[in-house]
Amino acid sequence: MYLQHFGLTETPFSLTPNTGFFFGLAPHVEALQVLQTALQTGEGFIKVTGEVGTGKTLICRKLMNDLPERFHCAYLPNPYLTPDELRWAVAMELGLKHSSQIDQQQLTGLIQQQLLALSAHGHSIILVLDEAQALPDESLEALRLFTNLETESRKLLQVVLFAQPELDERLAQSKFRQLRQRITFSYCLRPLTVEESMAYIQHRLTVAGSSSERLFSESNAKRIARAARGIPRLINVLAHKALLVGFGEGAKTIEPNHVDAAITDTADAMKHQYDMVKWFVATMVVIGSGLAAFFWFKGGVA
Repeated sequence: MYLQHFGLTETPFSLTPNTGFFFGLAPHVEALQVLQTALQTGEGFIKVTGEVGTGKTLICRKLMNDLPERFHCAYLPNPYLTPDELRWAVAMELGLKHSSQIDQQQLTGLIQQQLLALSAHGHSIILVLDEAQALPDESLEALRLFTNLETESRKLLQVVLFAQPELDERLAQSKFRQLRQRITFSYCLRPLTVEESMAYIQHRLTVAGSSSERLFSESNAKRIARAARGIPRLINVLAHKALLVGFGEGAKTIEPNHVDAAITDTADAMKHQYDMVKWFVATMVVIGSGLAAFFWFKGGVA
């Protein structure tokens, strides 16, 4: 790999969400602030949505890592579960030991007892679901019913949903209006600006041990930011590939041709680049045709 070549101690642009690389960019900090404020209220559902690669899982892990001790967190990274499977998964996350022979009504009763016991010991219980857009319709309804579990003064369970925008489209349906009304806090992650993307690239290089401030020039960092459309995962992909190409050529800094190679090799970034090129070419053709017609007509009149 290129680590020694570029003076790095670890891979700076891994696709695995690593809170050690967390950078306090505005959209991520704002999302965490919304989550922390919502958890303090102890009410209802909390939802964070964002396009693929905008950093939802990283924020999810950062949230769980930084939770105060009084919070008991149940985490479901893969919520593509039937209602029955969802109840079993929640029971396991709450530390329940039970027989597989019990029915769903009994299981729900055990979950409620465990929530009451945890609450009596001063714990606030939150259920965190990543990739929540994968929840089947029936499981979304089962999830809503979980939040009916409450004492006279507070909910026994708060639910935090991290999801792609498809979840919002589903929740807009009339059949989900009861669940939709229980979402008391929500936040939509936006892509990074060009300036944020450039700072993000340099931050990850610094955390990875780089002592150079010129490994990616400003212009090359901007090109990566634009090709990635401000999506952190795509920035990671493009920067990683550019480093690989640069290493292969024995270069000590990343050059424009290394970035070009990375963009060309990345389908999602390529599509964006080629759409811009096609728009530009089409515009030039239209303008050129218009000018040609104008001068032909003018010449004919003369």
